[in-house]
Amino acid sequence: MASIIAVLLVAAAVQAFPSIHTRQSITALTTSQIDQFTTYTYYASAGYCTNTQTLAWDCGTNCDANPEFKPVASGGNGDSVQYWFVGYDPNLDTVIVSHQGTNPSEIMPLITDADFFLTTLDSTLFPGISSDIEVHNGFKDAQASTATDVLAAVESAMSTYGATSVTMVGHSLGAAITLLDSVYLPLWLPAGTTFTTIGYGLPRVGNQAFANYVDANLHLTHINNEEDPIPICPGMFLDFVHPAGEVHIEDSGEWATCPGQDNPSTQCIVGDVPEIWDGDESDHDGPYNGVEMGC
Repeated sequence: MASIIAVLLVAAAVQAFPSIHTRQSITALTTSQIDQFTTYTYYASAGYCTNTQTLAWDCGTNCDANPEFKPVASGGNGDSVQYWFVGYDPNLDTVIVSHQGTNPSEIMPLITDADFFLTTLDSTLFPGISSDIEVHNGFKDAQASTATDVLAAVESAMSTYGATSVTMVGHSLGAAITLLDSVYLPLWLPAGTTFTTIGYGLPRVGNQAFANYVDANLHLTHINNEEDPIPICPGMFLDFVHPAGEVHIEDSGEWATCPGQDNPSTQCIVGDVPEIWDGDESDHDGPYNGVEMGC
């Protein structure tokens, strides 16, 4: 766990100063650093499996990759409510929270159609969060539909296993829900709990104030694969902004850390995929160091 935290800190090194990101150097992760993500990648991929499969921890390759995982709770129906699961990884000594993603054809309308809008967070779920912070209404509703159940499951896992660390993962829509969970859960869990968030193919979730809040309060890495168009949506012209912490998998296979918010370098997703038509939806599911998302 300590080694992955070190990678997260490298990826988010200029979170406190997003305006100077173009002056920061882009560095490549080592093979060993890349490999540290694989455990979490399989947990994100397992989010696509049914709630019955993950509660039994019997979901094929995704479950077999982390055989000592202790499932605590699962939910969702894979339709109106995304699947999710919570459990404990004894090797990492952390509670795992994972949310189901979706394929590009289903998420693209959510982030490109004119029906979505920025809105404030629910003060009941997010007490004390500034009204300046706004997020995608569809992502907000998806997170709210499972929030209290996920919180209860995390509290149960922490109590059962004496854990003080929570790691949240997700891909695509699941990454967006996970990012909102990453703001939500620390408001309700005991002081001293540590949190890590790893998202794959993360779309933009909120406005500048949201991105700044994430940078100031979370340990986030969001990994983008090659020319995946999902992470450049919704557009910045609609006032959506990515938090810092990007790692971009380049065509060469190099994993580049991209400092700052929406780094415009061609080594990073914004520079590599300046418009949707420059992207390739087939890159959305991976591979992420050999792992294709899905169950």
